[in-house]
Amino acid sequence: MGNYLIDRLVRSTVEMSSRYGVLRPRWASSSSSKVKTTDRLSAIADAINDRKLPPELRGQHSAVRSETDIIGVVEQRIWHSMEEGQFENLPGKGKPLNLSTNPHADPAEDTLYRILSKNGCAPEWIELNKEIRNQVSAWRVALKKAWTSKCNGDSSKWAESSKTLKRQLRDINDKVFRYNLIVPFGRQMFGLKWEKELARLEE
Repeated sequence: MGNYLIDRLVRSTVEMSSRYGVLRPRWASSSSSKVKTTDRLSAIADAINDRKLPPELRGQHSAVRSETDIIGVVEQRIWHSMEEGQFENLPGKGKPLNLSTNPHADPAEDTLYRILSKNGCAPEWIELNKEIRNQVSAWRVALKKAWTSKCNGDSSKWAESSKTLKRQLRDINDKVFRYNLIVPFGRQMFGLKWEKELARLEE
């Protein structure tokens, strides 16, 4: 993009010079000045990128092929520090971690969760998660019991039980859907599938 703008600027200046009869000795070597400007911009970009690298890799652009090379240098530093015992006398060593605050959470949410915790409450999604897990556990026990009766030849009982179990499965999946709408990102759960649950029992 930068080269394109420089090229357009050079061309428009040359066109104006020729149109209005202006001498253009300064633009006689336009291509060489354009190359110099491009080289300077490239050198600046390289210097900026060079500062982002660990000191061991600075000035070695050809040696850095990927992010893996940078990770390798960081890991070497960590192992070197461990060998020198720099992790031995860290403050708080041997003491339990302070988990009263979450440095990665939104401050407003973190304050809200602390207030709920002090009052013996939990966020709705945590309570719903417990409820879903308990229901799924009880549902699978009932399914296994009904499946065993079917395997023993009681098909009429299986037909009745399967209707009830399918209805309960829909209720559980409705709760899972609601849970996935209110839970923080990355904590979503999958619903149950009738065919998959039967396949688990057949294994």
